[in-house]
Amino acid sequence: MTTEATLPSTSASPTARQLWTRTRGIALALVVLVAGAVAIAVIRSDARHGELDPRSADPGGSRAVAELLADRGVDTRVVTTLDEAAAANGPDTTLLVAVPDLLTRGQQSRLHKAFAGSGGRTVLVAPGSASVERLAPGVTADPATSLDATLSPDCALPAARRAGPAETGGVRYTTTHLDADECYPSERLATLLRIPADRADGDTVVLGAPDILVNDRLDEQGNASLALQLLGSRPHLVWYLPSLSDTSATATDEERGFFDLLPSGWLWGTLQLFIAAALAALWRARRLGPLVPERLPVAIRASETAEGRARLYRKADARDRAADALRSTTRTRLAPLVGVPVTQAHTPEALLPALSTRLHGDGHDPHTLLFGPPPGDDAALIALADRLDALEREVRRP
Repeated sequence: MTTEATLPSTSASPTARQLWTRTRGIALALVVLVAGAVAIAVIRSDARHGELDPRSADPGGSRAVAELLADRGVDTRVVTTLDEAAAANGPDTTLLVAVPDLLTRGQQSRLHKAFAGSGGRTVLVAPGSASVERLAPGVTADPATSLDATLSPDCALPAARRAGPAETGGVRYTTTHLDADECYPSERLATLLRIPADRADGDTVVLGAPDILVNDRLDEQGNASLALQLLGSRPHLVWYLPSLSDTSATATDEERGFFDLLPSGWLWGTLQLFIAAALAALWRARRLGPLVPERLPVAIRASETAEGRARLYRKADARDRAADALRSTTRTRLAPLVGVPVTQAHTPEALLPALSTRLHGDGHDPHTLLFGPPPGDDAALIALADRLDALEREVRRP
């Protein structure tokens, strides 16, 4: 038996080369992830610069429509706070809310009250299901958006009929207002609604997509005509760009829960993280190639291993497993001694006849000893081990 004194001393600490070999895949993945995140951030920040801003000449800006309105005598004023937007109400004013979903519930309710009886026009650009119900009561957003971008008017609204087909395909709406104009339908649901006010000459226009307002889409189809007619019906246009820095978001909003404070898309982002973690675990769990033996940092005596395994068997009260291990090992050692292949060592028909020729009639029943039932208690297990040792010594005796 090999002892601790004869084993060469080895170190369990990996070398720098081994560390690099083990971690280079993870390091490369992290570098690619960081580079991709930076690239996406740069692209998105550039694409969203000045989006729906009438002062911006970017492809996603709206400076072109503001210039065309100015040529027709309509002045455009940009506001970024709720107080400025609410103070601009009047029968000669059109209020355009560029991103209604950025407003809190309190801001949406306050804005609706400010313009409900003003006699002016309110244009809501692609409001979602939560915001449209507060800014335009009686209107509901359908969860499924339009599959087509360019749609035909199919309504009696003069502005829509003069403009013809336009790129309004986006959010689809239904309304309970019987006198509403439902235009540019997609599968029988409107992507543009005009809802007259109950007690004044004003109205509310709900637009399903912002395409007719942006610079790079203004010259397509009837986009320019429709945009000018919707925004140019009054001499003054207030262009409301909601800002996250608006203090009214906290001053007027009611108590919000923890999930309301999380940014939009957090659920999808968390799901992506879980999928990435699962893929990383699967990748690291795969065994790419054969097993590679490694030298243990310390030498363990065979007797210590046997004692440890015996303690586990005793703790689990697994006398049957211990007896099977003893009998299986004994059969494996006896088979070559009596001329039986090791593959047939656990077959009584092959092992017992050959074994009987080496026994001298000492009263031991080899069948019960090697293939019998498990012992009933610890004393019987110890007796079984002694009898197996005695049987092996007898077979080995010349």
